[in-house]
Amino acid sequence: MKPRLKEHYETTVKPSLVQQFGYKNEMSAPKIEKIVLNIGVAGAVQDQKKVAAAANEMGLIAGQKPVITKAKKSIAAFKLREDMPLGCKVTLRKDRMYEFLDRLVTVALPRVRDFRGVSDKSFDGRGNYAMGLKEQIVFPEIDYDAVDEIRGMDIVICTTAKTNEEAKALLAGFDMPFQK
Repeated sequence: MKPRLKEHYETTVKPSLVQQFGYKNEMSAPKIEKIVLNIGVAGAVQDQKKVAAAANEMGLIAGQKPVITKAKKSIAAFKLREDMPLGCKVTLRKDRMYEFLDRLVTVALPRVRDFRGVSDKSFDGRGNYAMGLKEQIVFPEIDYDAVDEIRGMDIVICTTAKTNEEAKALLAGFDMPFQK
């Protein structure tokens, strides 16, 4: 079965983008390529178990096993050695990506405390959108009582859009709650 947002993109969002930006070919309409989730674990140098806990939670949120990120070089001032685990990341594509975006927009973002919408200034000029969450507990997959520490995460949505306006129109088509 196709994810709900993938079907929504093909039937509603894509035709409206073609009309709005006047593309000659329907295939040149921007689409979402991938979504990258990243958690940098504070205090990972002192306690290696924190990275494992963060990876476990990210696996629940994303629905696939994350990759542990490691230090590229040693920094003595931070008591950091090369190849020491510092966090985790996961790249979502295809159906999992649409399922995650659906849960993010409909469930997780409305559960954020004092939520007034996401910033529309977080585009990078090439059609990619980056945002941060302060708490991982806004996702329904995370059991609040089992959480040992509140961790934030970075979410980067990579699109094929050429400009910020095209990317914003694409994400607005998926009901991304931008600030008024």
